[in-house]
Amino acid sequence: MSKLLFFFLRLMKSWQSVLLKIKGQTEDDIHRERIITGKAWDEFCDNLKAAGAALQMPGTPRDANSQAEGLRYLSRLTRGGLEAFIEYADPAFPVLRRTAHETIKLGADNPDNYYFNAQISGNYEYRLCGRRNSIDYFGLFTQNGNYGTTGGMAPCAVLEHHEIEYEPDGSFEVILSKEKKGKNWLKIEDSTSMLMVRQTFLDRFRETPAEISISNLDGRKAPAGLTPAMVDEGLKTASMFVGGAALMFTRWARGFREHTNKLPLFDPQKSNDAGGDASIIYYHSYWKLARDEALVIEVKPPLCDSWNFQLNNYWMESLDYRYFTICINKASAHYEADGSVKVIVAHSDPGHPNWINTCGHNEGTMLWRWYRLATGAVAVEPGCRVVKVGNSQ
Repeated sequence: MSKLLFFFLRLMKSWQSVLLKIKGQTEDDIHRERIITGKAWDEFCDNLKAAGAALQMPGTPRDANSQAEGLRYLSRLTRGGLEAFIEYADPAFPVLRRTAHETIKLGADNPDNYYFNAQISGNYEYRLCGRRNSIDYFGLFTQNGNYGTTGGMAPCAVLEHHEIEYEPDGSFEVILSKEKKGKNWLKIEDSTSMLMVRQTFLDRFRETPAEISISNLDGRKAPAGLTPAMVDEGLKTASMFVGGAALMFTRWARGFREHTNKLPLFDPQKSNDAGGDASIIYYHSYWKLARDEALVIEVKPPLCDSWNFQLNNYWMESLDYRYFTICINKASAHYEADGSVKVIVAHSDPGHPNWINTCGHNEGTMLWRWYRLATGAVAVEPGCRVVKVGNSQ
């Protein structure tokens, strides 16, 4: 449904271009008129109001606390959308910034990740300069499209830290262009809209994220002045981002309910289309526990770079990892004698080292990831069982 919606939006835009030519007007004329008359702002507000329908979709929890989190979720998406498409929207002068973090969350944001994004365009070429520092992993990803215009973010190219050629002092430089350039190259295409930097901690309290900056190779030192077109298009895209992301991930959560308290393999194509990392195997699902129940997850991890498990609310926002243990990974987990792992999701501490705190929630979404399996290793679906509290052995 969302892809069909965005197809019709693109079709409407094509017809609008034809009508403009017939009337002898330019797109800049229309943008100025929409700004002056207030229509740009009115439509922005109308689109945000329409995005609230995601909170009332069939299957969404209707209790006051879940709906309050849903409203906060929409406010967070709005803040993120305005930063991405208004404040830092100029692909001619991109800025790397954290988009998903402790207070802006979407799509089962990974608590072990330190996300950086920048708006870019296939109309330009860019230089990335940086230093890796002590982060366990970082990867550079170019994405085509966005939730606000195409309903997703298709992968374009990937460059991981082990593929980069470093200088003796540990620094590096990467060129982003359509044709290969420089020692380190990351491809972009005509439809490329975003640079995503994923940095993954094994221990976020001890590791230091990489330092990375981006600049346009045309040498400009400052952004161009604001235009009516930038604000009009930015407001439109930001509001469509809020509606598109809320709709897509709410639909995902509803679908996950079909296998509540299990962790089946998630469709890799669907994950990639939404901006997921193609080198990660995802097990998205839904959890629901009575106050006297616990979810026991058991698995023997295959040989891989890393793995993690996290708990989210219904809206696919990670629970508050700043203050509660809602995530566990390869380095932080306690292992059984045979190398297997037992994780216990419960409302209160069961006295097990791998306790995942529900933070007062009774249900929500959850996610297990295997990162970059070793050659010959096979992904394993974690086993799940619901038990009564005090019987989690």
